[in-house]
Amino acid sequence: MSTPRSTKTPSESLVTMTELVLPNDTNTLNNLMGGRLMHWMDIVSAIAAQKHSNRIVVTASVDNVSFSKPIQLGNVVQLKAKVTRAFNSSMEVYIQVEAEDIPSGKKFASNSAFFTFVAVDQTGRPIDIPQVKPETEEEIRLFEGALRRRQLRLVLAGRMKPEQANELKSIFDPSHYLNTGK
Repeated sequence: MSTPRSTKTPSESLVTMTELVLPNDTNTLNNLMGGRLMHWMDIVSAIAAQKHSNRIVVTASVDNVSFSKPIQLGNVVQLKAKVTRAFNSSMEVYIQVEAEDIPSGKKFASNSAFFTFVAVDQTGRPIDIPQVKPETEEEIRLFEGALRRRQLRLVLAGRMKPEQANELKSIFDPSHYLNTGK
């Protein structure tokens, strides 16, 4: 008889990290290097995953990261991360990146991404983690989409056959669009 897994809300894993873009963080155009931003995103999301699981975590995958607006030298970067859904030992973390030019008072959204982490024990073996109980409309939307995103990651990694990805079938099924009027 297994014991039921505990639950946590996404807000319990929320982490906010603030960084100042310095010359060593930039490319020759004085924009933040993408690799530096991804490094910061990995850190903030790993902390959120650790808060959720109370365990050591390892990065398992990174979804598409698009660089929509450049972040410039001297900008302040705020990264927010929280766990959107937990499976057995893995969890999806959503990261939002906003930059601010303090002298001008301008803020803008720069990036967002989903990272996946696996909680492990001291020997490096995956370990069960608490489930996620979403509370807000946004948390519910992210929670509901997480299974589709997970299946897509597994299909793309060759760890799941496309025909097994039941949550994705409606995306590719033309009758779905005929039935919904879309």
